[in-house]
Parts: sequence; C-alpha cells; structure tokens
Amino acid sequence: MTGVAEQHLAAADRDATFPGDALDAMRAEGLLGLVVPRAHGGMGGGLRDVVDAGLALGRCDMSLGLIFTMHCQQVAAVVEFAAEPLRSRLLPVLGEGRHYLASVSTESGKGGHVYSAHAALREEGADLVVDRFAPVVTGGEQADGFLITMKNAQATHDRDVALVYAAREQLLAERTGNWQPMGMRATRSAPLKLTGTVPAYQVLAPDVPFRTIADRVLVPYAHLGWSAAWLGAAAGALSRVLHLIRSPQGRKRFDVGSELLLTRLSRTRQRLDAVHAQLRHTLRMVESTPDLTAPSAQLLLNGLKLSASEQCRAAVDDLIDAVGLQHGYLKDSPTRLEQTLRDLRSATLNYHNDRLHLADGRLALLDREVCFV
Repeated sequence: MTGVAEQHLAAADRDATFPGDALDAMRAEGLLGLVVPRAHGGMGGGLRDVVDAGLALGRCDMSLGLIFTMHCQQVAAVVEFAAEPLRSRLLPVLGEGRHYLASVSTESGKGGHVYSAHAALREEGADLVVDRFAPVVTGGEQADGFLITMKNAQATHDRDVALVYAAREQLLAERTGNWQPMGMRATRSAPLKLTGTVPAYQVLAPDVPFRTIADRVLVPYAHLGWSAAWLGAAAGALSRVLHLIRSPQGRKRFDVGSELLLTRLSRTRQRLDAVHAQLRHTLRMVESTPDLTAPSAQLLLNGLKLSASEQCRAAVDDLIDAVGLQHGYLKDSPTRLEQTLRDLRSATLNYHNDRLHLADGRLALLDREVCFV
C-alpha cells in the first residue's frame, strides 16, 4: 500500500484529502486486522508489529502511519476490554481487516486531559444516547466505526468515563468544520458531531475504570505508534537526502567532503539513532512490565513521546540546512523536506509536550531512587 500512497501523496497533501486508496489497499490485504487474535480471524499481531508498520508507513507518508497506528490502538482496546456480547459480535468483523476504527477522544474545553470527559451518555431503556462533538477526529469521515469517550450516564464527576463503541450506521456523523492544517493534512481530522443510539452492551468493560484501559492500552499504543510514525517520517527524509547527494546530479551540486555538510548529516543520524534506541527500549519495557503505572514506566513512555516529537523534527530541520533552499525549502524537491517538516511540527502538539513535562515532573518526585526500566 505504500506504492499506492506514493501515487497520491502530493494530491493528498495539497488538498487535505484522506488516503482512501491506501486504506482500501490495507483492507484488501486484511492489514486492519493486524492486532486481532487469529481465533477471531485476525493476523494475531501485537504492539511490536504496530511499531514496525508505523515505521514503514511513516517513511512514505506520516499521515498514513498515524492513521494506521491509531486504528490499531482502538482495535487493541476492543481486543483486551470488550465484554460479551460485544466481543463475540465485533471481533470477527475487525478480524476480517476491513473495518476502520476512529478515535473520538478530543473535546472542546477539556484541554487535552486523557482521563476525563464532559459530554455524558444518556440512558434510554436498554440503550444509550450518544450526543458528542469532537473538534479533531482522525479519519472520522471514512471510519466504519468509532470508539468514543463520554461520561457514564450516572456519572457525578468528569473522570467517570466510559469508552463506547458505535458503528457508523448507528450514528449520524456530521462534519461541522473544515480541515486546513499546516501539516499531517492527509489525516483529514475534521471536527465531527456524532448523534445516535447504541445498545448499552457496547460500552467496553463497564466495570473497569477508564484509567486502567488508558494506562494498559491507549497510552502505550499512542506513544509508541506516534513515535514510530514520526521516526519513520524523519528516516525517510534522511534516506531521500542521501540518495540525492549520492546521485550523479547530487555529486555535481554537493561537496561530499564539506565538513559542514558531513557534520549536519552526522547530527541528523545521531538524533534518529537515539530516538530509535529509545523506541525499542520502551517497547521492550511495555512488553515485559506487568505494571505500567509505576513512575519509572510512565516516565519512559512519556519520555519517548517527548524525545521523538522534538528530535525527529530537529533532524529534518538539520537536513534543510544541509541541502539548502532548493532541496530543503521548496515544495517540488524530491526530498519532500518541506512537507515532512510541516507534518512533524504537529508532533509536540499531539497531546502537548508542556502537559507531559508537567506530568513527568510530578512522576520524577515519586521516583527518588531514579530507577530505570
């Protein structure tokens, strides 16, 4: 599907259109069922496979890498926490690899708080009424289903959150605004108003605190999946620059003996190797640590997101300086550095780094022995 994405990359970025052809290619290969167990018809993959896919897709198109890893995050939550009868009805559908799930977690006035919600579900007999506005929904116009965070119907505070599944045919999904961002334009994360009614059994794990779902699945998949897509985007940019410099045309234009050029290439590679090492170490920690709420584990997960979002963009910025105006700044350069820099500018805002630093400062105070995992 990367070949399909490459064909439509320029148009998707120019027009802020969703990579529908690439999504269709994923459906045809069953890739959307990557993390569904084989017993339910899926591919039986796990978080490591999602990270590898995010890296590969991000090299071609960061938006596509984000779309796919966020879908896998939602599916993983269903796999681990869906109760009967939702589990036996939905997992075979997801296992076919054709059902694209979108996340509905953003909310106006919430300030990015992961563990809270303002809009509440309303009980109507055995059903639940969904009435939800979300200012950012990645791929929401193309989604076959949604996982939506809302307050429980009987909630007395904003942290009593439910994660509810809704199929597209159960809701009226209305786009309420445009999507014209600086970067990651192909994610088509337009605002949506979702209204409809779903059976009460479509709440995932109603007896499990939402924070547990977030800590065990949503946050690890988000930070590792996002970081993989960001690293893939920066690695793809470096690869394209190196191919340009080593090409016959590039040999005439660039002095490969230039100390300044070599230093900038070295700095770029150093940044990416450091992020890659942190990504793999964090992945091993998540796979082997039973309690991801421990301060040292949370610090490592948050630190990966902070480092990847900052260092991948800095690496591409170094490359722009290295190759100059024509190949670093202009839209029509084969290096695509201009687009990659715009895409990566979103990384620090995708759950804002300032908020993570505040959380990590508090966590650091709880880890007086400075334990590494």
